[in-house]
Amino acid sequence: MAGCGAIPQSQPSGRVARQAAAPAVSLARPEARQCQAELGQTGSMFAPLPDKFYGAGCSTTNSVKLDGVGGDRRQFTVTNLGVVACPLANSFAGWARYGVDRAAQQILGSPLVRIETMGSYSCRNVAGTGRLSAHSRAEAIDVAAFVLADGRRISVKAGWNAGQDEREFLRTIHTSACKRFGTVLGPDYNQAHQDHFHLEYGKGTYCR
Repeated sequence: MAGCGAIPQSQPSGRVARQAAAPAVSLARPEARQCQAELGQTGSMFAPLPDKFYGAGCSTTNSVKLDGVGGDRRQFTVTNLGVVACPLANSFAGWARYGVDRAAQQILGSPLVRIETMGSYSCRNVAGTGRLSAHSRAEAIDVAAFVLADGRRISVKAGWNAGQDEREFLRTIHTSACKRFGTVLGPDYNQAHQDHFHLEYGKGTYCR
């Protein structure tokens, strides 16, 4: 389980060109090629990235730059998202389409157009420990808000305890996330997560 409260120690740098869905698969390990092929099939917009090692145990391997994910009828943009491990990007794409967008249409009456994040990769420890966070491997994304086609912006911080529809929407997509990610943390976990969902790739089933 990875916390989100520590101050980042370093960030990867360099510009990454955007590519359309299903870009040319890099000459990487077989698992990376397979993951990128699966991500391309989701209709996502991404660019494969080279493996990098930053020291202090921090690295980004089998990773992509994810700018948008495919939906039933449209593509959703994703903001402020840096390097993301490819398996996490696949889980995120599925959640955005089948969890978030469909819940937005059913509960709020308007489809999703944008997911606002607080980033992914950050070379840091789990808050209050000496253990590296999943963010140090680009295996976690912090999600702050959702923008709908009718212009409404539903933030985790303002909406978690707001009106009935927003509360229901955020709790529904939180539950949906728990079925796709190894660790999911939200406002009910602790004060540090009052303004975002922490979505972490892994085999666990820790959902708070």
